[in-house]
Amino acid sequence: MADSTGLYDVVWPRSERRTTLQPLAPRLRSLDGKRVAELWTYLYRGDEVFPMLEEGLKARYPGVEFVGWQEFGSTHSEDEREVLDSLPRRLKELGVDAVVSGMGC
Repeated sequence: MADSTGLYDVVWPRSERRTTLQPLAPRLRSLDGKRVAELWTYLYRGDEVFPMLEEGLKARYPGVEFVGWQEFGSTHSEDEREVLDSLPRRLKELGVDAVVSGMGC
């Protein structure tokens, strides 16, 4: 609201920080011999993009393996909470070293 001087109160739209920043995981030196999971929102052509990405990465890193997006379910759907909650466990079970997350807008 404006006061008699014509000035308005300003409110910061973000809340107080509730968590502390965590260090990033160390980057992989190479994808050769690694297992890469593909996550997708099921929006915008991931079914076309992921095969092209796999082809390019396999040419560069012949030993790379992929766990397809079909293994996980949509990361943006009515089941997304369950999919995302189970993700750390699933990645560990599948021996995943890295993730490519595709989303469309």
